[in-house]
Amino acid sequence: MSYQSVNPYNGEILKRYSSHDQAKIDQSLDAAEKLLNSDWSRKNLEDRLALLKKVATHLREQKEPLAQLMSQEMGKLIKQSRGEIELCANIAEYYAERAPEFLSPQKYPSELGEAWVEHHPLGVIMAVEPWNFPFYQLMRVFAPNCAIGNPVLLKHASIVPQCAEAFEKIIHDSGAPEGVWTNLFISTDQVADIIKDPRVQGVALTGSEGAGSSVAEQAGKYVKKSTLELGGNDVFIVLDDADLERAIKVGCQARLNNAGQVCTAAKRFILHEKIAEQFKQGMIEAFQKLKMGDPLDESTSLGPLSSSSAVENLHKQVDQAVSAGATLVLGGKPVEGAGNFFEATILENIQESNPAWYEEFFGPVAQLYVAKDDEEIVKIANQSHYGLGGAIHSQDIDRAKKLASSVETGMIWINSLTQTAPELPFGGVKRSGYGHELSELGFNEFVQKKLVVIGA
Repeated sequence: MSYQSVNPYNGEILKRYSSHDQAKIDQSLDAAEKLLNSDWSRKNLEDRLALLKKVATHLREQKEPLAQLMSQEMGKLIKQSRGEIELCANIAEYYAERAPEFLSPQKYPSELGEAWVEHHPLGVIMAVEPWNFPFYQLMRVFAPNCAIGNPVLLKHASIVPQCAEAFEKIIHDSGAPEGVWTNLFISTDQVADIIKDPRVQGVALTGSEGAGSSVAEQAGKYVKKSTLELGGNDVFIVLDDADLERAIKVGCQARLNNAGQVCTAAKRFILHEKIAEQFKQGMIEAFQKLKMGDPLDESTSLGPLSSSSAVENLHKQVDQAVSAGATLVLGGKPVEGAGNFFEATILENIQESNPAWYEEFFGPVAQLYVAKDDEEIVKIANQSHYGLGGAIHSQDIDRAKKLASSVETGMIWINSLTQTAPELPFGGVKRSGYGHELSELGFNEFVQKKLVVIGA
């Protein structure tokens, strides 16, 4: 597999990397296993927590160059890149503070005697991560597993190798012993071989449904614990009593963050018929005011997609949706010239027979659906293969809460866009995957829980 860093704003090749061979993989597995069996992983919690705190400090000290690297390598707006680095530092600090509590023994009252559950490292973890949040996705795996004592091997997306390299350097420069976190430029076939290796006990993947299926199959074949976050087709529900001005503003932000390349982005806007036309006109106006350009320019409001292939795939999806009966309200095609830009796009009149109803559009494409009442809103929302996040806008909180409980998804926000924080669990249902990251739920995914009982 070729690892090549290309600036999506202008197509400039920034750096090329050679793939790692089997010798490097074997060396990395040996180092991880050695660390797992050392006092650092098994006993020295304070050292692990100190490392997390140093990583947080170094991320903040290097925020600007790291943010610029992210924007140059995958096209994220510079303000959003800075926010991602700060979020990573917050996650590291969160687990540094909460890990002692999460790892403390848990007592279980029993007539059979004094009983408790201990928490130990599960083993070496293989992580496969995507390009759209080049640092945040890595930190969601690194921070809890560092606190637990699980060494991690990483295969990052092939289009963000500089970010992968920079993240590893931050950890090493913070004083991590060899084996804590190892970046590998490898192929999917090599990942499969690593999962098969008896030294590996867990697999964490964020990516496409196809990639998740392959990894889950391999993990299941060799009885390895796995967590999968596979994207979504999230709803953004606007009821007839919503603060419409706010809903339009938040909805556009929820669709266009990271140029729409977010698993939890608002993708299907389900609008009550009484406000549907007003919402559509508001979205059109907002989309028409967007400024495309260099993601390093503070005034840019819509950056490029991550790659030329991302543009091609999105264009194909939009064309197929229109061919199947959808109405193109705005946009719909790539922008001519240098860079991987795609017009902010709005589709409506999408029927269940249209493939677009079920597909995830990973870019600045909004789908509008109109519903006559709350019952139809829930029906449209749940007619999906995915269930990751979602949002509901209404001034009647009880009504919104009732709808929130009815929508089949892993996360849902009321009067907000879907967000993330270290203390909140992140995970989905259906084809959006299984397992969690972040919070105590995510922490416990790769903890070995051991029951100890003193007989009565």
